[in-house]
Amino acid sequence: MTKRHWHITTLLLLGFLISACQTLTEPTETPEPISTRLTMGYIPNIQFAPVYVAMEKGYFEDAGFNVELEYGNETDAVALVGAGDQTFAIASGEQVLLARAQGLPVVYVAAWYQQYPVGVVAFSDQYIQTPEDLSGVRVGIPGLYGASYIGFRALLDAGELTEEDVNLLSIGFNQVEALVSDQVDTAVIYLANEPVVLRSQGYTVDVVAVSDYLQLVSNGLVTNEETFRENPEMVEAFINALLRGITDTIENPDEAYQISKSYVENLEEADPALQKEILAESIKLWKADKPGYTEPAGWVNMQQVLLDMGLLEEPLALDEAYTNDLLP
Repeated sequence: MTKRHWHITTLLLLGFLISACQTLTEPTETPEPISTRLTMGYIPNIQFAPVYVAMEKGYFEDAGFNVELEYGNETDAVALVGAGDQTFAIASGEQVLLARAQGLPVVYVAAWYQQYPVGVVAFSDQYIQTPEDLSGVRVGIPGLYGASYIGFRALLDAGELTEEDVNLLSIGFNQVEALVSDQVDTAVIYLANEPVVLRSQGYTVDVVAVSDYLQLVSNGLVTNEETFRENPEMVEAFINALLRGITDTIENPDEAYQISKSYVENLEEADPALQKEILAESIKLWKADKPGYTEPAGWVNMQQVLLDMGLLEEPLALDEAYTNDLLP
């Protein structure tokens, strides 16, 4: 090789190395996080601990989202999702079917609760231990709407009863007070809430859970058909972040409780033993062999309950209402 050729080869090699180094050291452009609201029913509560864990540990952020938490009416949130004005919400199975019956293209993409969280509670001396035992008694219910009413009607069906067979009283969300003051004999409740409160006050109670008699679809992640169809990777990333929060909460409830203090007003001042027991009872409803999976039978049963109640006029295409395709 001549001296001139050696210089040319050396310069070419150096140019290649410099170019390679520049390529390796140039920072990659990080995409802007997607801002989205996540609406949950009720108010800030320890029962939403998995979402708080996912927020605090950055799981949503890692998935590419800037999440803003909202609380409000479940029906309104599903309507916003169906109209394309919001991307995600936490909603129960009956809300999805009722929305689709009104032409709102919502899709249930991941189950959070594996058991329907509704039942009835009564003091043990009332001997209300099966759905059949509801016959002829005073039953307090928040109102003729929502998951409480759906679950109650499912219990009546399981006991081969109708509303005419009970004395149904609207009591709002004052089940504990109504029972203690003897306004009612039993009350429709959420399994992880009122029974825990009553036991903490020293009462012995019996609970009849809907899930012991019928599988129904409870709270899960809902989006709309357009988002599901055009951005499945985005939906899958959000699902994974939520499921990580659920798994972490199940595995380390004490940590989840501490994290929740930053998101739930007055949790710091609340009775820690009671709140931790509410969380423990909630976890029982979330545990699953396949996190996020929703059983087809639950949708069939839910639709039938709604048809029997007259809330649906005709059957829907259930395979369009939910999917398990995006689960990890």
